[in-house]
Amino acid sequence: MKTKSAIRKMQLDDIDEVYEIESASFTSPWTKESFYHELLENSYAHYLVIEKDGCLAGYCGIWIVMDDAQITNIAIKSEYRGQSLGEALFRSALELCKEKEARRLSLEVRVSNHPAQGLYKKCGLQPGGIRKNYYTDNGEDALIMWVTINE
Repeated sequence: MKTKSAIRKMQLDDIDEVYEIESASFTSPWTKESFYHELLENSYAHYLVIEKDGCLAGYCGIWIVMDDAQITNIAIKSEYRGQSLGEALFRSALELCKEKEARRLSLEVRVSNHPAQGLYKKCGLQPGGIRKNYYTDNGEDALIMWVTINE
């Protein structure tokens, strides 16, 4: 039996679950207050969630400022990883950026996070540089990746 997934805009009611995913996925997680701020006060912020069989499985945040888009965070709940939900969510984020007429999309990813880098390369992003000591928890470098989406 095939299971169903759906992608939609994040709502305030999603924040508790999104925060649980954020906290389980990152060593320096955003606070719940940060997500409320993003949804209520940041006009540049756009957030998507993916549901599988009615359960929140992941989320993605994007800032779009003029023609530049930046992925702020993306995570899939551990029990849903390996099911192509991250790719579906990321591709939806790319489509949203195109709709909003962004010309470039960029993100930072840990240099050690090869699975995420593979996903981003599969979606057309290329390495563009290194941010030294980017991650505050352990000083790890970030690989900057980007793609031109509306030429």
